[in-house]
Formats: sequence, structure tokens, C-alpha cells
Amino acid sequence: MSQPAAPAESPASPSSALLPAPLPPPRLLQVLGERPGKVVGWLANTVMDGMCALSRRRRDALARFVGWLAFTLGIRRRVALENLVHAYPELSEAERRRIALGAYRTMARVVLESIDEKDHLDVSWADLEVRGGGWEALKASVARGEGALVVTAHFGNWERAGKLLRRLGVPLNALVRPLKGALNMRIVDNRLHAGVGLIYPKGAIAEAHEAVKRGESVLMLLDQALPAKAAVFVPFFGRPASTTPALAVVAQRTGAPVFVMMGVRDESGMRMHLEVEGPILPPEGVGEQDAITAHTGAVTAVLEKYIRRYPDQWLWLHRRWKVQPPKGA
Repeated sequence: MSQPAAPAESPASPSSALLPAPLPPPRLLQVLGERPGKVVGWLANTVMDGMCALSRRRRDALARFVGWLAFTLGIRRRVALENLVHAYPELSEAERRRIALGAYRTMARVVLESIDEKDHLDVSWADLEVRGGGWEALKASVARGEGALVVTAHFGNWERAGKLLRRLGVPLNALVRPLKGALNMRIVDNRLHAGVGLIYPKGAIAEAHEAVKRGESVLMLLDQALPAKAAVFVPFFGRPASTTPALAVVAQRTGAPVFVMMGVRDESGMRMHLEVEGPILPPEGVGEQDAITAHTGAVTAVLEKYIRRYPDQWLWLHRRWKVQPPKGA
């Protein structure tokens, strides 16, 4: 199996971006989900508009407070700390609690940043950094009119990372789920405003296949649990994790290269750069199902590497290991 490309020493700049990416087909700009009633929607959006009107520093202070409050009140705190015990048994309880608190603050920041239509991180377009040797390979693939598969996780700011990648000239469609509620629908609308196409679960593999054939890239999160019957199980922090095989299936059918793209925050939490790694190639000389599992595992291992490097930027309060392999599997 080919190894991921080593990170480059120097970051790329937006001056090396591609031409502006075209919009996705109209069918990928349709929204599936449940919007709130007019009154509830108006009230919720008025509150969100008020939060977006805050200065960047005040908004970040609010996010830090909300994250601290959720952690202090114990909202899914037990899940987060149990996950960290399994992932980092060598750490002290105080260190694990520090990581967990950071994860809550990361989540709060993502929410507040994602409801704003404007640039909501302290990222000047002239100063945006794209690190990692995979960026040149991804850029070359797009320049040739070839689609690619881009993987990320609930890490840093995954919403902003995808939008920045599109601003760099990568035609992008995201695999998403139908959502409901004023906050979720506002986030969905902001994806569309950024020019990101939406691919929903029904017919997702075929739709992703078509997108790649059009020379567009497909972005998917690979750190969510699936029902056992629909998943492959791959190692993630030393435990089997149910993971969608869709990425590997589409890569196998299309021959599209696979890249990992992460939006990494700095220590202040208010600035971000992109890191791109790949292409991560499927194994050779194995059966179809084994290749799908191995390819999924190789990409998951790259995600784990970044999470270990920046542990407080991943969503530890998610029950990632709640689905176990069937007995005898």
C-alpha cells in the first residue's frame, strides 16, 4: 500500500490557487431537511444575526464561555472522558479533562463561526496557508479536470475548511445528511452560499461517482459511526470503529485519488490553516472487500495522526465506538 505523502516544509499561498471553481449542478443545490416555522425561524435567525454582529474577539469569548458551560454542566462529559481514557490511558485525569474542555470550546466555536455568512475566522485571504505535500497533487488533479475524493473529520473547523478549499478553486460537493431546525438549516444555507454542492445519503455513491466523472471533488467526514450492517470496521485509537465504506467504494469504481484535508486552528483558536495529505492509494493484490476495508483503514489512520497531534480539536463527545463488530466477525 502506498504511504501518504510527507508534509512539505513550506506552506502554499493563495497565489498558487486554481481558477475559480464552477458551481455544482442545480440538483446538488437543493436542500433536504425540515425548516422551522416562520415565527420560530425569525426569532432564531434574529438571535443568530445578533451573535454574528459581535466583534470577532467577543464572539470567540462567547464560544469559549459556552464550551466551558457545557463541559461544566456535564453535557456528554462522561462520553468525552470515557473516550479519552481509552485513547490516552497514559495521561492523567487532569490532562484528559483539559483536552475534553478544549473539544467543547472547539465545538462551540464551529457553531458560532458556521452561522455567519462572512469570513468568520481570523484568516486573511492573502495570508491563508495550505500545508502538506498533498496540496500540489490535489491541485494538479483538479487542473487536469479530474475529480478527487477529500476526507476530513469533525476537527478544527470542518465547515470553514471545505469553504476555503473551494475558494482555492477546488469544485466541491459534500456528503451530508438531511437536517432540521433553524441553526442547522442556516449552516446548510451557508454551505450553498459558498458554492458547495450537497450529496445526500440516498444514492450517494452513484452521485459521488458522477461528480468525480464531471471533474468535481467530493468531501466527506469519515469519523461517524454507522450501523454494523452498513459499515466496515477499522482501527481507530486502538479500537474497531464502524466506518462508512463509501469513500473506498467510490475510489475503487472511479480511480479517483484520495486526500485528507484538515482545518487546523492555532493555539489562540482564532486563526486556521489547511493541511492536505495524499494521495492515499488503495492496496494492490487483495480481494475487493479486503481492499475497501484496508483503504478505509489507511485513510482513518491519517485522521488519527492529526487528532493525536491536536487532540483538543476533535469532537470527543461523539460516541464514535458505540457500534461494535458483530460477534464472530
